[in-house]
Amino acid sequence: MTQRYENRQIALHWIIVVLIALQFVLHDPISEAFDEVVDGAAPAFSPFVGLHIFVGFCVFALMLVRLNLRMSLGAPPAPDAEPPLFQKLAKIAHWAFYALVICMPVSGAVAWFRASESAADAHEVMKFLLLALIAAHVGGVVVHQFVWKTNLIQRMLLKR
Repeated sequence: MTQRYENRQIALHWIIVVLIALQFVLHDPISEAFDEVVDGAAPAFSPFVGLHIFVGFCVFALMLVRLNLRMSLGAPPAPDAEPPLFQKLAKIAHWAFYALVICMPVSGAVAWFRASESAADAHEVMKFLLLALIAAHVGGVVVHQFVWKTNLIQRMLLKR
């Protein structure tokens, strides 16, 4: 089994990271427009709303590609220095990422195109879960790099 991800897996990871960060920046305009829709008004045109929808679709599609690559190519094994409990937690966290990043665009689309407040509420809950996972993920990378000194970050840098 390989000790690092393939370049296309790595590229997809970082592209999705950037797109998700953009989604957080674009949150307020679509949230305001959604409130107008729920109140029965037609929202004022905003390119940021359209961009949020488009980027959400891109995240969904790219995450499906990423999941397909993960299923076909696998993932490198956990470093030997990583305690077994953290290996299990990392696996759970990675699969939770896949689930959330696939379900969030679906819930967002249902909320927007069906004016569904329950889908919007689910979307908001998933947003906070995703933020918590991101914090845990970054924390795990820091622990790997500076406490366990596994140099794990090298597995997610593009090969030249």
